[in-house]
Amino acid sequence: MTAVLATLIVLAFATLGIMKVLAVPAMVQRAEHLGLTASTYRRIGALEVLGAVGLALGAVLPWLGVAAAVGLLLLLGGAIVAHLRGGDGGRDLVPAVAVGLAVLGYLALMVGGHG
Repeated sequence: MTAVLATLIVLAFATLGIMKVLAVPAMVQRAEHLGLTASTYRRIGALEVLGAVGLALGAVLPWLGVAAAVGLLLLLGGAIVAHLRGGDGGRDLVPAVAVGLAVLGYLALMVGGHG
């Protein structure tokens, strides 16, 4: 179960992170909507990619997977705050909340010794 959850989280963050790093037009528009520069969004994307790599390596280095998951939760918390400040409603918050719950589930499995 942990491996499946980790894989889904890694795919989500790697995909979105790479899109931000590459400044895909939809991501640039999202950054502007949130009041962020493209440069800041690229840095956030790089952190997402690094978090995905750390989570993937958690299969062989559990401490790194846990540390990466905590970092990703912090990024998600920032995303939720940015969306709220940007006037976004529930529909725009659902992805961050859903992925956050998945990351919390991963952490519970890892810390609980089921990872």
